Formats: sequence, C-alpha cells, structure tokens
Amino acid sequence: MTRSQPRRARGTVGHAYSALNLRLALALFGLVVMTVFAVLAFRADVVFLGVACAILAVVAVVDLIIIQRRRAARRREEPGVRHSLFE
Repeated sequence: MTRSQPRRARGTVGHAYSALNLRLALALFGLVVMTVFAVLAFRADVVFLGVACAILAVVAVVDLIIIQRRRAARRREEPGVRHSLFE
C-alpha cells in the first residue's frame, strides 16, 4: 500500500489520485491572495473580512503541508522520476 495517497483513494501510484504539483501551485496562489486580502481588510478596518481571509490563509498553509508530505512520499516511492504540473 502506498502512503502518498489517502487510504480509500481510487488512484494508484501509476495513476495519481490528484495532481499534487497543480494543487501546490493553487494552494500557494490562495495563500498569497488571502494574505494580501487580509492585510488590506485590516487596514480598511473591516475586521470580520480580515479574519475570514486570515482563516482561509491558514487553511492554505495546512493544505501546503499535506501536499508537500504526499509529494515527498511519492518521491521516495519513485526516485528519479520527474512529474509535470498536471500529474
């Protein structure tokens, strides 16, 4: 059993459950955008919007950690294999 994917996932090592590199790029984008929006909202004294954006930025950080752990597990299982953005 592979550790790079969730337990009951339909994917296999050869056919991934999700595009980890694409998820990484999207999570990074979400982190940057939500951080900028949170700062702008706090400067505009819209506290509830700033808190909501900050919470979403924290969710993006957690997602980044999970993605990096899965990418590391995939690298251990398939040493030397390069993956494109969409796999």
